[in-house]
Amino acid sequence: MLCGFMETSSPRMTAGTREPPVNSSPAVAANAEGEEIEVLESTDVLPVAPEDQWKSMFDKYDPENSGFISTERFRDLLAAHSSELDPHKLEVLLALANGNADGKICYQDFVNLMSNKRSNSFRRAILQGSRQLKGCSLRDEVGLGLSQRLVRHVAYETLPREVDRKWYFDSYTYCPPPLLILAITIAEVAVFMYYGFQLDRFVLQVSSPSFLKSPLPYHPQLRAQAWRYLSYSFMHTGIEHLSLNMAMLLLVGVPLEMVHGALRIGLVYVCGVLAGSLAVSVTDMTAPVVGSSGGVYALVSAHLANVVMNWSGMKCQFKLFRMAMALVCMSVEFGRAVWLRFYPPAFPPCPNPSFVAHLGGVVVGLTLGVVVLQNYEQRLQEQSLFWIFFSVYTLFVLCAVFWNVFAYSLLDVRLPPPP
Repeated sequence: MLCGFMETSSPRMTAGTREPPVNSSPAVAANAEGEEIEVLESTDVLPVAPEDQWKSMFDKYDPENSGFISTERFRDLLAAHSSELDPHKLEVLLALANGNADGKICYQDFVNLMSNKRSNSFRRAILQGSRQLKGCSLRDEVGLGLSQRLVRHVAYETLPREVDRKWYFDSYTYCPPPLLILAITIAEVAVFMYYGFQLDRFVLQVSSPSFLKSPLPYHPQLRAQAWRYLSYSFMHTGIEHLSLNMAMLLLVGVPLEMVHGALRIGLVYVCGVLAGSLAVSVTDMTAPVVGSSGGVYALVSAHLANVVMNWSGMKCQFKLFRMAMALVCMSVEFGRAVWLRFYPPAFPPCPNPSFVAHLGGVVVGLTLGVVVLQNYEQRLQEQSLFWIFFSVYTLFVLCAVFWNVFAYSLLDVRLPPPP
């Protein structure tokens, strides 16, 4: 009867999963400790049933044709079909229904609730309520398979609110799998191995006279070749450079892609890579640049900033230790880049690659990246702060392009010879 909303027995309703508290008072926050929760606007999680089916169901619970049904009747509907619902969804829907201070639900709110749209009606219900969900936290569930435990771990690693963690745990299907970060990593390793064998050097490849002759690195003399502002990220100065970037990219990027999707994570990564090369072309005008640190630092700094801003809500194990290790890895990699930049170059007058790309990636992560990751399910086009930071980023790109076109000749910058 409730097609598009009701689910048949979920694989997560195992013997170790507590039955949902159908008759308990629902709530708004999402864990046993009383954590306050906001539910954000988002896309549909489940398919929406045809309009005529929702209308006929609504009319059944609105025999007076008043255009409203009471929240009591909506709760009765949920209770009648509780055995068909995943307990996580039931908890949230009960909370939202009871959080409605008006005591009644109009037809549009009814459609939104029944189709699991986390939209304005959800937000109003949450903001007007002041109760707590009574269900057990996701961490306490037992009897989960290996893949389910992995999804739960990722949820606690990246999401600060229990209601979002439950929603994500219930809806994630590994389809599509997190292939973007893996594909980027594989491509970087393949390029490194290719040049390693070609140059017969795997450590400090930058000291090889043929290193910068590749069509990939950014070089100030070749800045008119626009693809180099992105392709430089596939080249690395040596295996130590590649290893640190790979470790941070896989440990942070894959969980973020599983939660936020390839589009969001790809946007942050590409913006970080582009900002890195443009920052070098503006502030370190004579230096080349290689490495994926711009994109990696954008993702890692955005994730760390999100953890700090939601510190009390982040329930990942050893979060302080994890943050410390991430900062240590970033510091070691950045220190190596600074040392290499000021180390006497093997082929003067061309300096060694610049470290400024790291800083460009951090700035992108702390601005645009934080906004992209902070709101788990809210659409990017619905976030005003996203458009503000994206507009500022676009303005920076345009200014950097004009700088590259005119500043070098106006300032009479003495560039190293082309590779």
